[in-house]
Amino acid sequence: IVKNALKLYSQDQTGLFDYALESAGEQATTSFLAQPDVHPGNCWAFKGSSGYLVIQLTMHVVPTAFTLQHIAKSMSPSGDISSAPRHYRVYGVKRGFTPQGLENELQEEGKLLGQYTYKDDGETLQTNPVENHQAFRIIELRVLSNWGHPEYTCLYRFRVHGDPASQ
Repeated sequence: IVKNALKLYSQDQTGLFDYALESAGEQATTSFLAQPDVHPGNCWAFKGSSGYLVIQLTMHVVPTAFTLQHIAKSMSPSGDISSAPRHYRVYGVKRGFTPQGLENELQEEGKLLGQYTYKDDGETLQTNPVENHQAFRIIELRVLSNWGHPEYTCLYRFRVHGDPASQ
């Protein structure tokens, strides 16, 4: 049991490949989310309680799950994680991406792959499955609300799991 637990931990705590990892070649609007460093304050903070992030994967992937990670309350200097995302949606986008992000705000909406809630009293690493059979190279994480912080929301790490699309 211990050997299996250590193996899982060494596989980035999920046992699932992360297609949004910077070392896998992804391009995100910020590199904080694409690196496996989840220490307090080492996040991408954006103003307000809602915002979005667009990630270009290295290849077309059929997403099977998404993992959102935030620090534990015990690791937070304030003892709470009110800046953590609360409600969020994930979209798969077929086209319209440049290294600077989506070409414009009126671009294609994308396919809704799931609507989720990050539980502030749950595990720091929360993986949600997705029912999907389409391949995407662009994933958009859209944060709809946080856990009550009035000034900003912090994203520590977002992972995309799935299967490479057949060529």
